[in-house]
Amino acid sequence: MKVTVLVGGVGGARFLLGVQHLLSLGQFKTHDTNEHEVTAVVNVGDDAWMFGVRICPDLDTCMYTLGGGIDPERGWGHRNETWNAKEELAAYGVQPDWFGLGDRDLATHLVRSQMLRAGYPLSEVTQALCARWSPGARLLPATDDRCETHVVVTDPGPGESAGEKRAIHFQEWWVRHRAHVPTHSFAFVGADKATAAPGVTDAIENADVVLIAPSNPVVSIGAILNVGGIRGALRSTTAPVIGYSPIIAGKPLRGMADACLSVIGLPSTSEAVGNYYGARSGTGILDGWLVHEGDAADVDGVTVRAVPLLMTDPAATAEMVRAGMELAEVSP
Repeated sequence: MKVTVLVGGVGGARFLLGVQHLLSLGQFKTHDTNEHEVTAVVNVGDDAWMFGVRICPDLDTCMYTLGGGIDPERGWGHRNETWNAKEELAAYGVQPDWFGLGDRDLATHLVRSQMLRAGYPLSEVTQALCARWSPGARLLPATDDRCETHVVVTDPGPGESAGEKRAIHFQEWWVRHRAHVPTHSFAFVGADKATAAPGVTDAIENADVVLIAPSNPVVSIGAILNVGGIRGALRSTTAPVIGYSPIIAGKPLRGMADACLSVIGLPSTSEAVGNYYGARSGTGILDGWLVHEGDAADVDGVTVRAVPLLMTDPAATAEMVRAGMELAEVSP
């Protein structure tokens, strides 16, 4: 089975665990091989240079989670982390003081930054980092090009610019302000020139099924869709494209998808997100759409089914994935 998944950070990484768990049960075989191929196309819109190193939160969260190195309580960052470097940076008064940089995590960023400065593209750097973690899936950045999510806000001050509109990096909006600042729009800086990283469109076009993880639809999946070539590959692939709603009981299970949806003028409902993605029979990307049990959605041209969508553990998530596989067989 060739499964390609579009993912963001914590939720996307946990969804990938469910994909691996289901495929490990040995119930799917569509090629003359015993090896399943799981490819994750990972959001890079959150990536940023901080403290002189390149930080790729979603790629690292997927790599650590699948490789057994994630902090189980936070859901991000390295397990058994220490914070000596962060404390020393604070003692020097180095900014930004709102971003936590763990010592173990710093090692990953240092290796990545050294390789990037030596001229290696992010996709090759990611492959090299994964050689240590053996995540059991191919992790592909959506693009090797700079394609960062920035947010247009009203400057909260203090200072002369307080009250004026300005653009800040997504990390500052998300981590520092927790989205609690007047927000006007998102800008995907570099998206007009960015192209899909090597292997990304092939993974979509040659898949047996493409799954859209229940990640943030605006700044995770939306950022991926803004990379040149990816939306086109989703629309032209012969594989069914099945999406999972990140909204349960009117709110995201984790993260701040509701705040992001509000910025673009959409309510926090499974129906709104499904219509935001749209049907492949129209101008969108979906064949099937899974919503949480008890929920409903009317998405023109898309087969909708309600199933449990709580990722309480890999086994429960595997059942979500199974439901997507079953839906793929009956989708338009």
